[in-house]
Amino acid sequence: MEPKLRQPKLRRAIGLMSGTSLDGIDVALVDTDGETVVERGPARVYAYEAAFRDQLAAALESAKTIRQRDARPGDLAALEVALTRRHGEAVTRFLKECGIDKASVDVVGFHGQTVLHRPAEALTVQIGRGDLLARQLGLPVVHDMRAADMVAGGQGAPLVPAYHAALAGSLPADRRTYPVVFVNIGGISNVTWLDGETDPVAFDSGPGNALLDQWLQREAGIPYDQNGAIASEGGLLEGMAERYLTSDFFAKPAPKSLDRFDFPVPTPGSGTLEDVARTLCFVSATAILKSAEHFPAKPKLWIICGGGRHHPAIMADLRAGAGPDAAVVSAEEAGFDGDAMEAEAWGYLAIRSLDRRPLTWPTTTGCREAVTGGVLSLPDDAGDAEPGTDR
Repeated sequence: MEPKLRQPKLRRAIGLMSGTSLDGIDVALVDTDGETVVERGPARVYAYEAAFRDQLAAALESAKTIRQRDARPGDLAALEVALTRRHGEAVTRFLKECGIDKASVDVVGFHGQTVLHRPAEALTVQIGRGDLLARQLGLPVVHDMRAADMVAGGQGAPLVPAYHAALAGSLPADRRTYPVVFVNIGGISNVTWLDGETDPVAFDSGPGNALLDQWLQREAGIPYDQNGAIASEGGLLEGMAERYLTSDFFAKPAPKSLDRFDFPVPTPGSGTLEDVARTLCFVSATAILKSAEHFPAKPKLWIICGGGRHHPAIMADLRAGAGPDAAVVSAEEAGFDGDAMEAEAWGYLAIRSLDRRPLTWPTTTGCREAVTGGVLSLPDDAGDAEPGTDR
């Protein structure tokens, strides 16, 4: 009789993500060993009300004056509390809707809201109080996962590649084609190249949905291009596309990362609503494809995640530009949930943080060596600690 294989110890984490699109809070549950085993649970999205989205957008402007990462000018301190409370309410609602016993949850991974990202100044700011969230939920919370990477000389982003590596290993046999690239198209797009053997290669690839969303919001009062309806009526403005795609950013070697405002929104009068929308879709897709110039080898499979995978024009441009030797599939076609992936990642990273495993590598953020990170807040303690330390 063959001996039973020991199952890895799985712990349960809830991951929380509020991205650069400012649309709401993604909540997801994962059971994981923090390495190669990931069992994905339910996920939900809880949208921000329009007024709160406007507050967050205004906060991005006031945050431009920040010079120290703990500074909270203007209304930022009050907004940080309001944001944290909304995350707590989202988790409480999530547990109730999904029938999950709170006692079964080991940790919450809390990203917060990025309001400033200046890697050249070793400065990244995410508002959101882990201590307050821990007390509100009565659960341990790991937060502030980017700072340690920047102290070690990294860009502080992207952090999701560790999770992408775990997911790549779980692809079904007929999809497990290396090299594979995970693409997240949020406000900013980022890519993770994996060959199944070496450390992941990852970086921000360029503007994702942010330019398109900001253009439509300013010019038409529309938050996003639902079903690609507006861009489908437009044509390509080649001069505009060229101006974006010849940016010095694309020639910079990886790792590299972007702030939401590094690429400006087209000026009023740049073109019709439809033509500019179509052009910005092309820019988003082409920027992603240009990232292959910095990979060790050409990808054979692109897995597209994030909100941008829903836009027909972006997906069509990606498929047209990837060439005949590479497949472009949505996260769902690969067996994943493209809306939940970043939230899942933050739960996974929280477990890795507790175990002091690396969250970033020199090949993903430019840090000097593989770095763990995160701050642990406990519900019954007024202070914070590094995960993995005795209290």
